[in-house]
Amino acid sequence: MEVRRLRLLREFADRESIGAVADAMHMTPSAVSQQLKVLADEAGVPLFEPEGRRIRLTEAGRALVLRADEVIAAVERAQEEMASYRSGRARVRLAMFPSGSTLLLPTVLDRAAESGIEVHAFHLDVGYSDAAPALADFDVVVTHRDERTPAVNQSRVWVAELMREPVDVIVPVDSPLADADEVAVSELAEHDWISVEGGFPVDDVLQSISAVTGVAPRVTQRMLDFTTIEALVAGGHGIALMPRFAVRHPGVKRLELKGVRAARVYEALARPRSRSAVQQVVEHLTAVGAEHGQ
Repeated sequence: MEVRRLRLLREFADRESIGAVADAMHMTPSAVSQQLKVLADEAGVPLFEPEGRRIRLTEAGRALVLRADEVIAAVERAQEEMASYRSGRARVRLAMFPSGSTLLLPTVLDRAAESGIEVHAFHLDVGYSDAAPALADFDVVVTHRDERTPAVNQSRVWVAELMREPVDVIVPVDSPLADADEVAVSELAEHDWISVEGGFPVDDVLQSISAVTGVAPRVTQRMLDFTTIEALVAGGHGIALMPRFAVRHPGVKRLELKGVRAARVYEALARPRSRSAVQQVVEHLTAVGAEHGQ
């Protein structure tokens, strides 16, 4: 079995369609289909089966994907070792959500550079369920989840917990609520809320608080940018939940929630048995996260 065909199989497992594989690998769909057919012939068992107008992996196909991960990881480790002899530096593609990158990335880049690793960092702000599939395009994906949400549990994903960041309420500095440093959820029942889109961790925290306390939030605006959310709160348009280390606007006051644990958990996702540079970047992320987490 050729490594390049195993790569195509892994791409199919990640992207779930021939067309998406073709786009990612800069091939035509017919060429991808032909190479996957050759791989199935080499395996001697069906790797795919029809599912409506599409195809999906068989049990044998899913088993081969796990072995393909191992083979490709071994090849990449060998390539990395040879590259280090040529240039002395390995490269790692790292995707992070924006507020997490603000907190962690500068120090991680410094430590990676000291380790001889060149990190190419990208912003990726997706819901928790969409983070693991992004490993089709990145070596490491840093994501976040509500602490009540179970961590990813997939055989093809290595999960490293980086830190816990409390989530607090922010209110305008001229609000009567701002006279205190903490607040009970029951005191917030009549307020308008500004939240992020559904499926993102801060909104998950808001829904979790609602489920625990029975106080349903009245969400009037949904924004993905924390800077915008802070500006709206400072302008008197509502209150919001914010990750503690993301609060910066001088026009808002941060209040701790009384009697409710509310936090988001940072995680680094990678492939099991990743090459050493990827493992080192995850170690740097873990160390820097431990310095900030609560």
